[in-house]
Amino acid sequence: MARVWVDLTNPAHVVVLRPLVELLEAGGHEVTLTARPLSHTTELLDDWGHPYTAIGHHGGAGRVGKGFAAASRTAQAFAFARGEGFDYGLAHGSTDLPPVGRLLGIPNTTMFDYEWARLQHELNCRLATRVLVPDAIPAERVERYGARPPKLVRYPGLKEEYYLSRFEPDESVPAELGADPNRILAVVRTAPSYALYLGGSENELLPRVLRRLLDEGAQVVVLARTDEQRQRLRELDAALIVPERAVDGRSLAALADLVISAGGTMIREAAVLGTPVWSIFEGRPGAVDEQLQREGRIRFLRDPAELVVAKATERRRLGRRDPAELLRLAVPF
Repeated sequence: MARVWVDLTNPAHVVVLRPLVELLEAGGHEVTLTARPLSHTTELLDDWGHPYTAIGHHGGAGRVGKGFAAASRTAQAFAFARGEGFDYGLAHGSTDLPPVGRLLGIPNTTMFDYEWARLQHELNCRLATRVLVPDAIPAERVERYGARPPKLVRYPGLKEEYYLSRFEPDESVPAELGADPNRILAVVRTAPSYALYLGGSENELLPRVLRRLLDEGAQVVVLARTDEQRQRLRELDAALIVPERAVDGRSLAALADLVISAGGTMIREAAVLGTPVWSIFEGRPGAVDEQLQREGRIRFLRDPAELVVAKATERRRLGRRDPAELLRLAVPF
């Protein structure tokens, strides 16, 4: 049996990789988790109850601070992994595991589903042993990063179809946040303002979207990423429901009447779960979102007046895919 190192560097990675970790452990493999304490990453791990080691810190939105933090965390990850005898590594977008894996001779897979985070992919794709992306991303878009077959492997569908395959929403989650089931429920996800590919800026459309939702009588749950974002939202309007810590965002996405997100994962989760969803993402659209737009699963919002603020009447869920099939492509043993 193998010793597998899994590195988690943002909250989405916890839900994406959890089914694969559980399958590995069910198969008798020993899995060690490391996590960057960014946003709700460690809170989600605490809720899961799986042991992990926290490594590093976030350097903020600026390139200099981010660079220092990245170099520091890579050095700490190297010190952690050296002598552990890991047989394989797995991560979704970690910029630390691939270089450490290369230095220590640990074969590893890097996964991603947004192809325009160029600085990240230039490093990861060249240093990882295997690059795993959804088949919606054309191969030529990742060739520029040094990822070509057989290193490049493409999986069918969306990653959300795999980790949501057995998911059923917890009907109690909205009520726990004080939401009234008789009123329209809108769930809004803020932008990852610390992401370099967004220039470290806040989404300028967001306040206008929130005002439109409130004016239309919706109750609005805003899932913020940082304490600074939470403070600004509370100052904007006391009627906004702004949770203090990580909540079950998947259940909220499934039970909401509409979802508006400035990030990527919740957009795709809502699309897979059949909830009406609008994207206010300010970066260059990736191939996955382009595909969902063609299918009518998501809409890109430029004017809050375009929002349909109403009770959802019909949900058409996308397919459920077996996480074991994704694991087979991610970890080749």
